[in-house]
This record gives sequence, structure tokens and C-alpha cells, in this order.
Amino acid sequence: MDSNLEKRGVIFNIQKYSIHDGPGVRTIVFFKGCPLRCRWCSNPEGISSKYQVMTLEDRCISCGKCVEACPQGVHSLQLLSDGSVEHRVNREAICIGCGQCEANCPQEAVRIAGREATVKEVMDVIMQDSAFYWSSGGGVTLGGGEVTRQPDFAAAILEECKKQGIHTAIETCGYAEWDVMKELAKHVDLFLYDLKHIDSEEHKRLTGVNNERILKNMIGLFQIGANVTVRMPLITNMNDSREALEKAMKFIEIVSKDGNLQGIEVLPYHKLGVSKYKQLGLKYSIDEDFGYTRKQLEEIEEFLKKFNLPIRVVKH
Repeated sequence: MDSNLEKRGVIFNIQKYSIHDGPGVRTIVFFKGCPLRCRWCSNPEGISSKYQVMTLEDRCISCGKCVEACPQGVHSLQLLSDGSVEHRVNREAICIGCGQCEANCPQEAVRIAGREATVKEVMDVIMQDSAFYWSSGGGVTLGGGEVTRQPDFAAAILEECKKQGIHTAIETCGYAEWDVMKELAKHVDLFLYDLKHIDSEEHKRLTGVNNERILKNMIGLFQIGANVTVRMPLITNMNDSREALEKAMKFIEIVSKDGNLQGIEVLPYHKLGVSKYKQLGLKYSIDEDFGYTRKQLEEIEEFLKKFNLPIRVVKH
């Protein structure tokens, strides 16, 4: 077998029929592991590079099948004061991703976030929908987590897609070594590039890292002629001030002047991933409702019209 096809990585999902992550109908491969800790992250199962147990408590009947199946002691039953038993997950124990708990749960109340896959296994799934890519102008998008955390695995998938004539895109936070970004760019038709805050200190407060490397890599991609769509999450009272938006737009306008800017997508805050935190035994860090009304989004959209840039405010 081609050595490229034998390369392995860790993913946590492959989603078909997406129409929001690049042109046309797409298949998204979600990579595990991310260097950022965004407060609003909607894919918390993609943050850690380790295997994780996700549980649906309302389905669990505390039958103990997962306890019997797990070789690592991740699962246990706790005797309560009223004489009943309750399923518990030891988050300190090391899950090895064997999937035995998931396979033996009669209620489908347990799921393992993360599985090792070869490039061939991923490509077999990707090629199932090749007809949709050709007819819609779609293709494959690598997301996460963060793709650049597994650069060799990502490059191998992208190479195989290009051999098949499939349009390729990656979603990235941009926090990676430039050599990694430059190498991936050889096989990427479109970068969906996050800009979470233009101010470095605010960026660190919201995500855990400064943004100098992110901004530098964005400049680098434009300079080498990569196609880039800038994506900006919009979070109430965090990065949506008129000052922050104006500084971001002016920066993009300058650095993309001689590059291939495909557009700017402003993505308003949503709570679609909140339930996953409970399933992972994590606390969601945002208590407030940071959603936007249609009127608020229209006002932001009107403000952004003054910039000579291809901006689209996504309205859920």
C-alpha cells in the first residue's frame, strides 16, 4: 500500500453534506487537538488530543455494562445513600479509545470522542460522496480542533484529495509554525482562516494565546497567493465593539491588498455545542446569553458596509 495511505491521525468525526464550510457540498473531517481555549468553543471534544468519554446521563440506566467492558477503570458505579446506584466517569483515568464501553452500552449513552484512522480509511469515506463534489463544486474541508496540530496526517489527506481532483479547504485558527502553514498551502485550495480578535491581549484573554503568530501567518498566506476566507466569530461584549471591528477590517484590507481574499464571514455567537460540555464533564464558561437579535445583526452589517471588502454577516 502507498505509504501516504498508511499514515495515521486522530479524528473525532466525519460529517457529510455540509454546505457551510467552503463552496458546494462538502465532507468535513474533524481533527482532534487544538492549541487555543476559546471560551465559546462549539467543538469542545476537539480541544484535547486525548481520547475522551462523552456520556448522555438521561439515557444511562446504570446497568454497569461499561464498567465491565472498560480495561482502564474509567467507568464505575457509585452506591448512593438511598440505595440506588449511579454511573460515574473517572476523568483522571486514561481512556485508550478501545471503544468497548461504547460498544457494550445498551442505551447508546456512551460515546468515545476520538478515534485513530488511516488516510485510506478517511479517503474511503470521502470518496463515497464524490458525485456530490463534482455536481455542486464542493469538496473536502479539514477542521477540528486544529488541523495544523497533525500536519503530516493532514497533508497526506489533502494530497490524496488532489490526486482525485477534489477541491480542498482547511479551517484553521492560524496558530502554527509558518513552515507548517506553507507546506499545507501546497495542497489547499481555500483557507478558512479565523480572526477572533485583532488586539493581541484581548485575543489572549479570550483564547489563551496571543495573536501575533496568527496575524503573521495570515500575511504570509496572502503573500504566497493562497485563497483565504477570513472568518470572524462575533461574541457580545468580547470582540464586537465598533473599534475592534474597524481595526480588524483595516488590517485585512491592508494585508490582502495584493492577495486572494475570497471574503470575510462574520459568524454570530451560538450555543449549539453547549450540551457537549456536560457530556464531557466540563463546565461551559459563558453563563450569559450572547446571542444577537436580527436587528442587532443588521446594525452591525450596516456598519461594516463602509469598508470596501466582501463581507457577509451570517444570520442563523
